[in-house]
Amino acid sequence: MHQLTPAQITQWIEGGHDFVLIDVREAWEHEAFSIGGVLMPMGEIPSRLSEIPRDKEVVLYCEKGIRSVIAIQRLETLGFTNLINLAGGMKAWREAQ
Repeated sequence: MHQLTPAQITQWIEGGHDFVLIDVREAWEHEAFSIGGVLMPMGEIPSRLSEIPRDKEVVLYCEKGIRSVIAIQRLETLGFTNLINLAGGMKAWREAQ
């Protein structure tokens, strides 16, 4: 599984890299602190597959990087090959800032 650090994601954001960012946390977590992207809680992913592009890189994130890894593993069984995990999630992001 491909992973990027918070510093690498920051470079992508600031550099205008063309990718999709998906937050797999719950709405209350997203509202408390977010780096942007589409809110798609894990429980909603199966019904929202059509919203996940297959033709560009997609970075998934959560609080510690565990839920996003699980989401990526599940999506890979459905044929997704373009998924990247934010290593350490929001916890690592806040620590890196």
